[in-house]
Amino acid sequence: MAGFWNRVNRLLRHAWVDESDLHQAIPLAVLNRLQELISASELEHSGEIRVCVEASLPWRMLWRDTPITDIIRERALSVFSELGVWDTDNNNGVLIYVLLAEKDIEIVADRGLNVHVPPEHWQVLIGQMGLAFKDGQFEKGLTQGVDAVTMSLLKHFCADQTRVNPNELPDWPLLR
Repeated sequence: MAGFWNRVNRLLRHAWVDESDLHQAIPLAVLNRLQELISASELEHSGEIRVCVEASLPWRMLWRDTPITDIIRERALSVFSELGVWDTDNNNGVLIYVLLAEKDIEIVADRGLNVHVPPEHWQVLIGQMGLAFKDGQFEKGLTQGVDAVTMSLLKHFCADQTRVNPNELPDWPLLR
């Protein structure tokens, strides 16, 4: 019976967060600054960074009797695939996924970067970002995330100035 009520509470929590909450948490000026930060970052390394912030999960995902952390990870992996972050030349794309209804964060890095960066590194970053989010400082948290991902990409995939460094994915953060 507790599982039923947990699912009902989850549904209600997600029902109250919508697109207007997204734009309040991350207004256009913040989106512009994040896009500039990502664009500047990608000039320095061969990686690709995507940011996706969703207001809430689809209802079909919320009703399942599965821990919310597992559902959020599954959703982040789905978005990673949907946005083609896995399909870069060097397999070094990174998705910073935020679920506003839960103020939860997932970082999904492609296999080229995962060879060099242990999962614990991403967990520490998620913790730092989460502290900013709890204080309502979404721009600060997302900036911390992009900066930390940039440092990892610079360490392992610094741009080769003798080769063209194409921008393989859009830099604009996705809100949905």
